[in-house]
Amino acid sequence: MSDEFLNVQLLISGKWRDAEGGRTLPVQDPATGEEIGKVAHASKADLAQAAEGAAKGFDAWRALTAWDRFVIMRKAADLLRERAQSIGRIMSREQGKPLEQAILEIKGAAGVIDYFGEEGRRLNDVLIPPRVRHVEQRVLHRPVGVVAAFTPWNFPINQIARKLGAALGAGCAVIVKAPEDTPASPAELLRAFLDAGVPEGAVSLVYGDPAEISEYLIAHQVVRKISFTGSTPVGKHLASLAGAQMKPVTMELGGHAPVIVCADADLDVAAERLSAAKFRNAGQVCIAPTRFLLEKSIAPAFVEKFQARMNSLKIGRGVDDGVTLGPLVNPRRVKALQELVEDARAKGGKIWQAETPLPNEGCFFPPTLVLDPNLSMRVMQEEPFGPLAIVSEFTDLADAVKEANRLPYGLAAYAYTRNERTQRLLGEAVEAGMVAINHHGIGVPEVPFGGIKDSGYGTEGGPEALRAHTILKLVSSQHVKADF
Repeated sequence: MSDEFLNVQLLISGKWRDAEGGRTLPVQDPATGEEIGKVAHASKADLAQAAEGAAKGFDAWRALTAWDRFVIMRKAADLLRERAQSIGRIMSREQGKPLEQAILEIKGAAGVIDYFGEEGRRLNDVLIPPRVRHVEQRVLHRPVGVVAAFTPWNFPINQIARKLGAALGAGCAVIVKAPEDTPASPAELLRAFLDAGVPEGAVSLVYGDPAEISEYLIAHQVVRKISFTGSTPVGKHLASLAGAQMKPVTMELGGHAPVIVCADADLDVAAERLSAAKFRNAGQVCIAPTRFLLEKSIAPAFVEKFQARMNSLKIGRGVDDGVTLGPLVNPRRVKALQELVEDARAKGGKIWQAETPLPNEGCFFPPTLVLDPNLSMRVMQEEPFGPLAIVSEFTDLADAVKEANRLPYGLAAYAYTRNERTQRLLGEAVEAGMVAINHHGIGVPEVPFGGIKDSGYGTEGGPEALRAHTILKLVSSQHVKADF
């Protein structure tokens, strides 16, 4: 393991350094429980220096042309691709996901950076026709300033890349508060930007106490926008802090994604694609399908096909060959899932778990189905965020839509049907920021990525994500009248 991984430092004003006082936190391999590194724990003095450096970095970054910013971002993306194998091993070790999934995440993040670099070149000002002669009305898109970005551990590079890409593409500087559970792969992402030539302070990286960092940065006068991905309760708290400071926010929060499988669906395709989506990253995915609503006539057949795919998963350390399901990120997640399963069992649910044996150590949890659920169960209300799915049946499509919309969440939803009329109906009727029908292609950078209701607001994809990092400024000027 590299020295950088064993000692993950802060990035402040373009320099890697330890925290003041040398305070650190341990980093553990979730597959073994072994301590594999340390990460610097920022103090308030470190945060103050990061904010000061980001202000200077913002001035330098926005002074570049959109073309020059694009060139640097494209180079950073290329460096990520070149280093994907080595960074992937770091991510797999600290986060647990299979190496192949880690590499795909890194390459996907490079695509996100490419997209926002390109989109930044198309961030045009607008000329509005005036009501009287000799008046020019220009609407300018200008970068909002320094962005504080708070990111989770489940996709430690991709979630940062979305925030960095949109902010840098718009001309902003970014202070990233990355996850302490998975600090080393984010450091490698930021290293790629430094090596690509981003100005000192345009990107910064801190770790430490999440509450202390968020409260300090959100209130700091240098920070002008907040971007957060994480749980709904924390998101609501941070949004309230930002609201008190009149600062705009982008919030990508929790979900509890329903999937409706109709009787006319291709069950083999549905079972294959839904199992891949459910158990990717050990189910630790905010958009993972969770509440399976199956039309009664095909429910037994679908469950059988789905269980067969669950039994085929190879469970183990993410860095080992052929592993398709790694550990959960920490013991707290294992305990949370165990409590949900026991609660469902005690309230009459039938529990089915895959036959694949688990390793004797580490934070592993068996792929699990809760059958015959009822609304008294916690798992029907709370996002499990792990390799656990809930299976219900319906006979009337209206009832399935009602259940899909029952919870206050509205991030992602899925459906499988061959009927075009049903596809249109579900696309309109299901309340979610993203609805995918017969596939799962909602994570590409050029489309909106975000939720409604308690799943947040704003988007981390598409041109809208870039524009959310700008301010609108009207410049209206009357020119000296000409003779013609």
